[in-house]
Amino acid sequence: MALKVICDQAALAEALNTAGSVVASRTPSPVLTCVKLSAGDGRLRLAATDGETAMVLDLDRVEVDAQGEVLVPADKLTQIVRECTDPTVTLEAEGHALHIRGDDARFKVFGFDPKEAPPEAQFDDDAVDCSMASGTLASTVARSLFAAAAEHTRYAINGVLYHREGKRLRMVATDGRRLALAVADCDGAAGEKSCIIPAKALGLLRKLTRDPSVTVRISVGDSRIAFHFDCPAAPATLVSSLVEGRFPPFEDVIPKEQDKKLVCDREVLRSAIRRASLLTTEESRSVRMHFDSQTLTLKSHAPEMGEAEVTIEVKGYEGDAMEIGFNPSYIADALKVVDEDDVTFELKASNKPGLIRAGRDFTYVLMPVTV
Repeated sequence: MALKVICDQAALAEALNTAGSVVASRTPSPVLTCVKLSAGDGRLRLAATDGETAMVLDLDRVEVDAQGEVLVPADKLTQIVRECTDPTVTLEAEGHALHIRGDDARFKVFGFDPKEAPPEAQFDDDAVDCSMASGTLASTVARSLFAAAAEHTRYAINGVLYHREGKRLRMVATDGRRLALAVADCDGAAGEKSCIIPAKALGLLRKLTRDPSVTVRISVGDSRIAFHFDCPAAPATLVSSLVEGRFPPFEDVIPKEQDKKLVCDREVLRSAIRRASLLTTEESRSVRMHFDSQTLTLKSHAPEMGEAEVTIEVKGYEGDAMEIGFNPSYIADALKVVDEDDVTFELKASNKPGLIRAGRDFTYVLMPVTV
């Protein structure tokens, strides 16, 4: 019997947008650009993969008139559903084609034999390493992923280190100029487990986090990691191959003897960084930061453009006055992902790495720049 379902338009558009983020953009295999739709048991299941990462998610805001499955290009189907203005959309398969109907529009998208689709993502219940609330996991990912290398010859730092020891999970990312370490509590077994997760998979993981209270179970194998969102109404599974190689010994990078410490309001610092960076260029991407007992002064200079000086009050400072230069974008990136009201700078010298801490569970190492 051919698939036929009536879907909530907004829910379907959101699900397709999420699943469509998995598919390959450039591939000699057309089926890797597709999403497989399977209707049954009152739900519509969406499955997609690029060969390295695979996702399955269920949509329960549907009315299933006929069970079945169809394999169609993800980008075109997503575009069509997104542009539909009706509250519901009807999907009906005809052979390997899919009809999409609203009140005033009809579309027909040609697809492929569903049997050609790669295997769907499967979660291995026997390999569960730990579990935690999805909101906690998403926050931990956010506080580390931003520092991962976008392009680098050392492939291992294109991903994020997952290191669980007992009931503590650490996620670490670096691009060689900065390093972010985020820590979270988890429900884990004794012992420890380490692997490197591709950045793409973690970006997709954040898209799957809708209800922060939903439990996520994580299973780790020799060559892949899987995340399962235990949402009764709409469960989802994400599976990814792991990055090969060894992650740099990050603990050696974190400075241990910083004798200067400054505490300031996160939002006040964000504003100051934003204003001081207005007069920087790609060639002179630096802000000089002068620390003393009562104020923090930020200065920038761009040849043939001008200069800026911003002064803010601090909540506390220990140590001698000093000046150091940082890339303002790198500081702004860190301040975006932390929730604490205050952040702490820890410094040693103008030519030594600086530390930013927020609470007990976020540590950020930042290399200085010449000013």
